[in-house]
Amino acid sequence: RVQEGKFREDLFHRLNVIRVHLPPLRERREDIPRLARHFLQVAARELGVEAKLLHPETEAALTRLAWPGNVRQLENTCRWLTVMAAGQEVLIQDLPGELFESTVAESTSQMQPDSWATLLAQWADRALRSGHQNLLSEAQPELERTLLTTALR
Repeated sequence: RVQEGKFREDLFHRLNVIRVHLPPLRERREDIPRLARHFLQVAARELGVEAKLLHPETEAALTRLAWPGNVRQLENTCRWLTVMAAGQEVLIQDLPGELFESTVAESTSQMQPDSWATLLAQWADRALRSGHQNLLSEAQPELERTLLTTALR
């Protein structure tokens, strides 16, 4: 970035004393539940309220998200949940919809607009936002029916 003129060289050399490589959150998904619990506790302490707990399915959903904003986005989401989640336990439907939009956008960006995978991802996004939790059990019979009907034509 220094060579491209996007970062001041003098500042780079001042900050470049010790190099620390920290991979993005999407490359260390196993850290997400622990970080989320930490950020929920910090936010609760700052606001003087009881810390929210993550439902296991919500925790799993958080680990599948894209997190383009990295750890700061996770932290801000936890602050938001501390204020906005209805109950003491954070459910999937409590998560802000834009989290799923960025994940669907990222996962479908490589796909053709009319591909079945794109349509499936869009369906799953809508289902998750409306609180559905057992997507596989809902989708599997429909997928089997569609495949059988097509094969028998």
